Amino acid sequence: MIVSHRHGFIFFAVPRTGTHAVRAALEPMLGDDDWQQQSLTATMRLPVPALASLGHGHISLRQAQASLPDTMWRSYLKFAFVRNPYDRFVSVAAMLNKRNPRYAGNEANFMKRALRVPRFRQRVLARPQADILTDAAGNVGMDFTGRYETLQGSFNEACRRIGLPERALRRANTAAHPPFAHCYDDELLQAVTDFYRIDFELFGYPVGELSPCA
Repeated sequence: MIVSHRHGFIFFAVPRTGTHAVRAALEPMLGDDDWQQQSLTATMRLPVPALASLGHGHISLRQAQASLPDTMWRSYLKFAFVRNPYDRFVSVAAMLNKRNPRYAGNEANFMKRALRVPRFRQRVLARPQADILTDAAGNVGMDFTGRYETLQGSFNEACRRIGLPERALRRANTAAHPPFAHCYDDELLQAVTDFYRIDFELFGYPVGELSPCA
């Protein structure tokens, strides 16, 4: 998460949606008094104890709203990026198995087993994107929601709304994996569809469609 007082925005970092590329593009434009929370490239915490204690940067809208001042919440532009759940889940699994030599060629079996484990389903990396971006009524609480599939254009639009110059995004924190459609069989397709059904409904990604889509 980034909270910029200088530019009046809150960036919600949804896992595996280009978060680190966006962060790297925004950081040179932040002020000394702006806030960040992350754990990957450096340990940075918000000066808000309830949020700092979470220990990671993937803070949900509901967590942030409960801890940030109302004046900030109402006036700052809130934005995030989402990703096709079928593609995103393959990226999550690949990231978690970066150092697992038995993963390549066995992706579908790993993902099916993982989705049967309640503890895995609760991991912040794996949980539905809606868990981060919706309010208590279940509505998306962002002022702007961009898409990973059009990340540069979506980032440019976020910059335009904030009043920042556009910057080219560079790939960061990537995880190698085959094209996501190649990792699915019918059983995995159904399991991922069921687990992320709320993401398909809220963000308009087509259910059962494994071809790349924007």
